[in-house]
Amino acid sequence: MNYINNKESNFFAIVVIGMLFFIFGFITWLNGTLIPFLKISCELNNFQAYFVTFSFYISYFFMALPSSWILYKVGFKNGISLGLGIMSIGSLLFIPAAIFRSYGIFLTGLFIQGTGLAILQTAVNPYVTILGPIESAARRISIMGLCNKIAGIISPLILGAIVLKGISNITEQLDIVLDNEKLILLNNLSKKIIPSYVIMGIVLVILAIVFFFIHLPEVDNSSDKKDKEKKDYIWKYPQLVLGFVAIFLYVGVEVISADTIVLFGQYEGIQIEKARVFTSFTLFFMLVGYLIGIILIPKYLKQEKALFFSALLGILLSFIILLTKGYASIITLATLGIANAVMWPAIWPIALKGLGHLTKLGSSILIMGILGGAIIPLIYGKLADLLGNKIAYFVLIPCYLFIAFYAQYGTKITSNNQN
Repeated sequence: MNYINNKESNFFAIVVIGMLFFIFGFITWLNGTLIPFLKISCELNNFQAYFVTFSFYISYFFMALPSSWILYKVGFKNGISLGLGIMSIGSLLFIPAAIFRSYGIFLTGLFIQGTGLAILQTAVNPYVTILGPIESAARRISIMGLCNKIAGIISPLILGAIVLKGISNITEQLDIVLDNEKLILLNNLSKKIIPSYVIMGIVLVILAIVFFFIHLPEVDNSSDKKDKEKKDYIWKYPQLVLGFVAIFLYVGVEVISADTIVLFGQYEGIQIEKARVFTSFTLFFMLVGYLIGIILIPKYLKQEKALFFSALLGILLSFIILLTKGYASIITLATLGIANAVMWPAIWPIALKGLGHLTKLGSSILIMGILGGAIIPLIYGKLADLLGNKIAYFVLIPCYLFIAFYAQYGTKITSNNQN
């Protein structure tokens, strides 16, 4: 797949895609606030609470390949509107979920939100990759990451201020009141989330209409003669297969670093009103990491090396989390944002390199790797229930080790096996 060589249309497209990444971030990083909120309001343990991330991210696995078919049928621009519309349905489903305090309906709403996001991401990530030379793809995706993480810093602060305000007093009352009073407290707490998701649903509907009428340059999906001569065996590309595993593990550690930090702060003895801002700390450090990536890649550092050094930093910080206490451990967990920042933008071009006309299918497979955000936090949650929240972070280390292996040897495996 050739890149689009039109600076004017590319600039407009990048601005529009940046808006979409802001929406991705705003909705995705609300999970860090939803987890402690739903854990209290729906009376859950750690393992049960992390079904928030499971329901949200499992949709990517199921929708990645169907999303490609949908985008083929309706087109890129209409696919954006469709995805936004589906996300609005998921957001509005929070209304009955909150009224009936039904964890199952909450999870269904999250799954539908993830379904809409899967359609959007399946189109957007390869689109950014070809809006310029492949060598600078990591830099462009890093710019998109800035939009994502700025939204991720803002959204937990907004939702946390609304639904977690005074939550410590509520939890204290829940321990001492009678069953009927407890039920009233929990029901009132659950309903605090309704206004936020009503507004979100309405905004997503408006955006779906706006994007339907926006003009975007068409992506040239035509393949050259060399591409046509390749066999359509997607799994013969080892850089893609290993890239799928790398994305799976990366998304898992990224979700853990952002979505477990509030409960970890509570575990370390910090009141949840203070801990509710910790997710924004992680996203702030990711923002710093993206800025570093934009400056260094590819002028001073190849994307493969950036990925390798990021994985090593992740391993180091994981050990520090295990060996420290209190705010030192929490800040170290947030600092994983720097280690995680360039992983997504670096893995994509490495994994898709040399796929030619199979790039769209390869992109769908990488999107399926977002499944890691569903599975790995659940593993963390189970370990947290069994061994404690701190020791559970040991799950990060083997994930970063594999990503370091992929960064060091993924390209070499590619070059040895391409026709």
